[in-house]
Amino acid sequence: MHHSILNFPTDYSMPLPELAREAEARGLESIWLAEHSHIPVARTTPYPLGGDLPKMYYGTLDPFVALAAAASVTSRIRLATGICLVVQRDPIHTAKQVASLDQLCGGRFLFGVGAGWNLEEMADHGTDPATRFALMRERIEAMQAIWTQDKAEYHGRFVDFDPIFQWPKPAQQPYPPIHVGGSWPGAAKRAVQYGNGWMPILGADGSGVLEHLGELREMVAAAGRDPAAIEISIYFAPPDPALLEKLRDAGIARVIYGVPSSPREEVLPILDQYTALMHRLG
Repeated sequence: MHHSILNFPTDYSMPLPELAREAEARGLESIWLAEHSHIPVARTTPYPLGGDLPKMYYGTLDPFVALAAAASVTSRIRLATGICLVVQRDPIHTAKQVASLDQLCGGRFLFGVGAGWNLEEMADHGTDPATRFALMRERIEAMQAIWTQDKAEYHGRFVDFDPIFQWPKPAQQPYPPIHVGGSWPGAAKRAVQYGNGWMPILGADGSGVLEHLGELREMVAAAGRDPAAIEISIYFAPPDPALLEKLRDAGIARVIYGVPSSPREEVLPILDQYTALMHRLG
């Protein structure tokens, strides 16, 4: 089981390149960056985790720019979006950003994707919340075509373009692994349809994931895919040794711990805590 971290990089927190270097030095497998283009002032959508929306949501850096900076100072740690809001992005431009970053980091990129929860935010991008999941599928399929075809084209309900040239292709073939964020069963179904991994948030006791593992494997097999081809990564994993052992023994591929948008002196002890957990679990 891999041990990784999640961060909302901001202009007031530990600089992302330094955080990536420190995580790499400790042997953590990957660093995942959240994305929000903006937060509308008039927002009625409730924060999914409850309470007030934390400050970091209002000021997170662009993940592709931040990960490129991290790539320039690291050599081993994997670099990931967690999650990229593809329903708020042009797929041709995003395909170029993914391929460019994967080339620059030597094939270390993991493409975490999702449809998001902030309805007002996505509406500002011209996205209808009611059709966002169908839109996400088409945009990802269109990007897959761009990454794998010399003359790529896509014709769907929401995405439609005639043959195009776009290089470079990603360093990883056929393209960087796509990890679909979200809850059971919708996100798991989307991962089976067009992804390489499912990335849920679990309950404090492991609920929401472990009881569905058998169903997920059946779903993957019914789709004609190898169950081993779909990794499960736990987003915002709790640093609970007993629960982590349970996840490891169940075959969970990766746990992703949260790192606060805080100064260096507050972040480093947290990284050390996660590193100790990693060594304890083996």
